[in-house]
Amino acid sequence: MKLETIKNKTIGLVLSGGGVKGMAHIGILKALTQRDIFPDYISGVSAGALVGGLYADGATADDMLQFFKETPLLKYNFVTINKPGLFDTDKYLTFFDEFFTSHRFEGLEKRLTVVATDLLKGQPKFFNSGELFLPLLASAALPPVFSPVSIDGQLYADGGIMNNFPIEPLVDHSDVIIGCYATSNKEIGKGQVKNALQISQRANLLMLHANAMDKLYVPDLLFVPDELGEIGVLDKKGIDKAFTIGYDCANRKLDEWLQ
Repeated sequence: MKLETIKNKTIGLVLSGGGVKGMAHIGILKALTQRDIFPDYISGVSAGALVGGLYADGATADDMLQFFKETPLLKYNFVTINKPGLFDTDKYLTFFDEFFTSHRFEGLEKRLTVVATDLLKGQPKFFNSGELFLPLLASAALPPVFSPVSIDGQLYADGGIMNNFPIEPLVDHSDVIIGCYATSNKEIGKGQVKNALQISQRANLLMLHANAMDKLYVPDLLFVPDELGEIGVLDKKGIDKAFTIGYDCANRKLDEWLQ
């Protein structure tokens, strides 16, 4: 496909979950931007929702990396005993105020949809209007690490529980769909499931992977950065590495695709 052809199309971008692995999305967005490819519609979940939200708000790649580096993941004074989770998700709201310009979906520069899981009804919920921060938080509230988020009386958690590749909102609006799947699912050794947190993380990863597999064939262009397997879901030390892996993967794939 020629670059000039793409620029005349409506582009949709779907971003999976993956925790710190999702920093690869930022690298991919940087590679797209350098080629003057700007998605019109974005659909994201968990880390992909946060990256997509920042991008839709006008953030640069450097801005996005700064957000994730300065926002604590496992902060001791965010521990909660009154909510069903190890860390109180609501305490992260202050970091959104610092980095986001818009507080509502309608104020974003791009059309954004994020998905969270309604724990009470047992179904995915797509958010694309109204207040922005709570849906973003809910989409990334990975249980049991982060507590569910209350929105209009319902409890929401990580959207990847039921939809880790939310391509559905893009299908009817996009001429070209680009996807990035950052939920690496490689075989691991017994030493990597030695405690309750590691077992929980592995189980969550398998669950996220299972509900996305049948949809990975839909995008016109799909990035799957294979090298992300060495980066932990909650390992902030892997932010720059995941970004670089995503950027390098995107450059290779885009050069082939745009020949």
